[in-house]
Amino acid sequence: MNELDVVGVRVEMPSNQPIVLLRERGGDRYLPIWIGPGEATAIAFAQQGMTPARPLTHDLFKDVLDAVGQTLTEVRITDLREGVFYAELVFSSGAEVSARPSDAIALALRTGTPIYGSDGVLDDAGIAIPDEQEDEVEKFREFLDQISPEDFGTSQQ
Repeated sequence: MNELDVVGVRVEMPSNQPIVLLRERGGDRYLPIWIGPGEATAIAFAQQGMTPARPLTHDLFKDVLDAVGQTLTEVRITDLREGVFYAELVFSSGAEVSARPSDAIALALRTGTPIYGSDGVLDDAGIAIPDEQEDEVEKFREFLDQISPEDFGTSQQ
């Protein structure tokens, strides 16, 4: 397992499909995962430190974990089958629960939990970006600094 950092979310054109981009910590591979607009908004909210007036599902899940004394210890992106990514939530009790990566990432950002990607997933779907191409990634980061959750066209209640 390789630790991953969340670079951010953006909308892929022309399909208008949101994508979350993760980067291998200490490596040169990036992992793009296509996600839904609601999850993109949830991830963007967490990255920007925004707290909605009413808790989103991921905020509620974090509050429930706190209330029952459980800790999310890690998120693992474990598999890629037929174009679908799979993840697991690992809790302090030792319990492991299957999850969509987008939900797992949104929860990890809210709880400060590390995110890991399996070697197989990174080998299959990771994109190596050598240091000389880092300015493209920097442009992506600048884009992320300018985008807001409202740009994903969903309203949160």
